[in-house]
Amino acid sequence: MASLKEQFWDPVAGFGVTFRTMFRRVVTEQYPFEKKPTAPRFHGRHQLTRWPDGLEKCIGCELCAWACPADAIYVEGASNTDDERFSPGERYGRVYQINYLRCILCGLCIEACPTRALTMTNEYELADSSRESLIYEKSDLLAPLLPGMEQPPHPMRLGDDEGDYYRGAVRPASGPEGDA
Repeated sequence: MASLKEQFWDPVAGFGVTFRTMFRRVVTEQYPFEKKPTAPRFHGRHQLTRWPDGLEKCIGCELCAWACPADAIYVEGASNTDDERFSPGERYGRVYQINYLRCILCGLCIEACPTRALTMTNEYELADSSRESLIYEKSDLLAPLLPGMEQPPHPMRLGDDEGDYYRGAVRPASGPEGDA
């Protein structure tokens, strides 16, 4: 007799869940039109940062590429010269690519960067219609120039050597030529 009761009660209990949720208010996300803010520590698209004078922080060491478990980062370093200086150190990242088809947004590349050149923004809309456009080049990843910054290549404006930049012992530049 107990088995007959269970055979009758099991489907009714299942419908009970359906009936309880059937009359609740529907929560619909209006995503493309109403975008909700992300958490402050959200890992989104990468960004290559700059020093306050506009020089790039990336020194082309390739540690981010070695730390990437998905092999999504390609860096090719080159040497700075006195005529063409892109970063305060002796090297800079001449080629920098991130393949977002492979990237898992884990943030291990951020932890590996010795100069804090690579950061992650809150931008999460990375979908596109072609595979080629999801391979971001250095020009796509560099932070925009803010007021007071100068487009590299140019000489160091904030200190006498790269140690001043890395230690934060920078002197303010009085003009675009860096005369103090």
